[in-house]
Amino acid sequence: MRRIAALLLSAVLAAPAGAQTLRIGIGADPNVLDPAMSGSFVERVVFSALCDKLVDVGPDLSFRPELATRWQWAADGLSLTLTLRTDARFHDGTPLDAEAVRINLERYRSARESRRRGELRPVSAVEAPAPDTVVIRLSEPFAPLLSVLSDRAGMIMSPTALARLGERIRDEPVCSGPFRLTRRVPQDRIEMERFPGHWNAGNIHAERLVFLPIPDGTVRLLNLRAGQLDIIERLSPSDVAEARRDRRLQVVEATAIAYQTMAINTATGALRDPRVREALERSIDRAIINQVALEGLFVPSNQPEAPGTPYHFAERAPPPRDPARARALLREAGHDRFAFTLKVANTPVDSQVAQIVQAMAAEGGFDIRIETLESSTMVAATQRGDYDAAIVIWSGRPDPDGNIAIWLASDGFLNWGKYASAEVDAALAAARRSTDTATRRAQYGLAADRWMADRPHLILYHHRWFWALRAGVQGFQPSPDGIIRFGGLRPGR
Repeated sequence: MRRIAALLLSAVLAAPAGAQTLRIGIGADPNVLDPAMSGSFVERVVFSALCDKLVDVGPDLSFRPELATRWQWAADGLSLTLTLRTDARFHDGTPLDAEAVRINLERYRSARESRRRGELRPVSAVEAPAPDTVVIRLSEPFAPLLSVLSDRAGMIMSPTALARLGERIRDEPVCSGPFRLTRRVPQDRIEMERFPGHWNAGNIHAERLVFLPIPDGTVRLLNLRAGQLDIIERLSPSDVAEARRDRRLQVVEATAIAYQTMAINTATGALRDPRVREALERSIDRAIINQVALEGLFVPSNQPEAPGTPYHFAERAPPPRDPARARALLREAGHDRFAFTLKVANTPVDSQVAQIVQAMAAEGGFDIRIETLESSTMVAATQRGDYDAAIVIWSGRPDPDGNIAIWLASDGFLNWGKYASAEVDAALAAARRSTDTATRRAQYGLAADRWMADRPHLILYHHRWFWALRAGVQGFQPSPDGIIRFGGLRPGR
């Protein structure tokens, strides 16, 4: 089957790739190509080629200039002033100036279709006092703002295209990135060409990009080894050793801020009773998941922030696996055995993780039905609240608010299960208002005391990013956020 898949991919690439074409195997087909509506990690990988951001993130997770060359906070923390580069323009020739930035930020914070509204809720006004100056005013101090602007809420689209296309911009995005979209065939490919008017065009060495969605990581690797791809993202842990042995390939890795979690519908799903959720956690062993499904390469964890980072709480370790205690908790909740459905994306790793959870939980009194879905279908189902539990990846953000509040605040934009705790909300709000690490850590600790007892999420492990590249590809820089940066990247042959 995998050999057939490799041959099929060879067939669909109708003509041999030129010496300046990069062919990238990605783990899923993007659902939408509008930063306002985007909700999946793979879309961020594609956006990295297509859409510049106001601020970027370096390999050390520090903020660095992109469309904004400088920024300055007001003394009271209630405004952020950005100075824009003057040599940027959109793919359709529209000038990229402060008014274009203002229009985009206003859309992100107010448009009906925008999923960025929660991220920008503290923004009270956006002003463009000069063509190269943007002032973002806040209703209260908001420490995560730079982190927010380093992701989709900081991606700026052509206001001309927005006015012309409206919500159809999702199919015909016009940004200012190093590449512009030329063709998309859903479930098959996304094709781009180098944008010669880009401010960093001299550092962009590929003439064409082709993104090819291939959910099966082993099939991605087979196609790379067959010469049909140049780069694959998210190399499966089971394939890392094999790829390292192949002299035609290079494997690049980075510690990740991404993590895998079991999101639980605490409002309408089967797992509404916190005693049942505790029983489920008592049934599983994160170290076993890592060893069996992930070749021991990832980091078992029960928290959004990775071990060793400032906002991880080592003293709040997960409870040890105890199936007998799990069965007792189910009996206290009135159940002899307990059944629910666990949704997972149609990738081999996610499926295996789900099967391991299913087997362990069975000893704790659970009968889990696994439902495997295409990635965008699963995202749509969870957004509707149509799930009991779902195993999902969060690609991580440099600021802890973007790893914690998005799931757990009652107004968090990924709070699909409608978890609500006034105690958690108050602690998260206090953490956002301060830039002092000690103050923020204390507030995140208060939030953790509550949500870890309530268990709206069972975080399973933190990732390590593994990419595999043809040996001739040069200039690849790994990043903890898992995003491919195209500056300096050379196809090679």
